[in-house]
Amino acid sequence: MAPAGPHAAPRTRASAKVAVRALGATPYDQSAKPALVEINIDETFSGDIEGDSHVRALQVRRDDRSASMVSVQRVRAKLGGRNGSFVLQGSGIVENGKIKATWFVVPGSGTGDLALLCGVGGFAGTFGEQSEAQLDYWFN
Repeated sequence: MAPAGPHAAPRTRASAKVAVRALGATPYDQSAKPALVEINIDETFSGDIEGDSHVRALQVRRDDRSASMVSVQRVRAKLGGRNGSFVLQGSGIVENGKIKATWFVVPGSGTGDLALLCGVGGFAGTFGEQSEAQLDYWFN
């Protein structure tokens, strides 16, 4: 949900490195191909976003280990000099061990100084290790 019109809130781009601290995968339906897998990831953000989060993702994993996935995560962080938390909802693909995804701030999910946060962005990197992330954000 992008701001529109002459009175739209200005956007700021935040960049961050996202490092994976822990990763677990549990198949939950292997009755047919492709397999359905639940992924749990603990991450640390550094850069314009400073904090951590726990990601819960559902993945459709093919035999060649490529995958499609959807995710939600609550990020507890400092962003733009403000402290609080917010929820990101994401969608991505994994190919050849690399992940590329988009995400958005779930409306109304911000807390503390981030209560009115809105935003869109994404990340790319090595699945289960580290990625480079961007979030274009504003406050309504």
